[in-house]
Amino acid sequence: MFLNYLKEFSVKKRLKNSLLNVKRSSSLGDIKTVGVIVDQSHFANTKSLLDELKANGILKENVSLLLFKGDKNVDFEVETVKLTSGNLDWKGQIKSKEVKKFIARDFDLLVSYYEVEKAILLVVTHESGAKFKVGFANIDKRLNDFMINTNQGNYQVFVQELFRYLKILNKI
Repeated sequence: MFLNYLKEFSVKKRLKNSLLNVKRSSSLGDIKTVGVIVDQSHFANTKSLLDELKANGILKENVSLLLFKGDKNVDFEVETVKLTSGNLDWKGQIKSKEVKKFIARDFDLLVSYYEVEKAILLVVTHESGAKFKVGFANIDKRLNDFMINTNQGNYQVFVQELFRYLKILNKI
């Protein structure tokens, strides 16, 4: 237990130091492919969140999902990768090939749907090759290009605000 806390602290410290030199690139294209990172230990309505994205014009074949501590028995009808704390080593490197493949994908939009700063989730968001990253306002501001100020339980409000601003930014 104490070693897990120490590992979490160490990885967060490395990540915070690497965030000092972050350079943002602006994406000019439309949103077609979407990656979604969900912490299911704090949010159980993942299927409803995905349905909201689909209702706003995102095709299910263009959505990839990364679940932290996710339920293996639920079929989300999209490509799903499972993530656990064991997928992260002490140096902040991802060990799982599936997670590395998710990170390497060139998503047009990455939705970081978690409110609690866990080292593994922060590392995945930071290392992602996504062109445009969206998350909650209470997560480190340097990780995401756009932050929405709501709580995790209000997924309808989150998606509504996300698409409202994507239209303003001419991304959809």
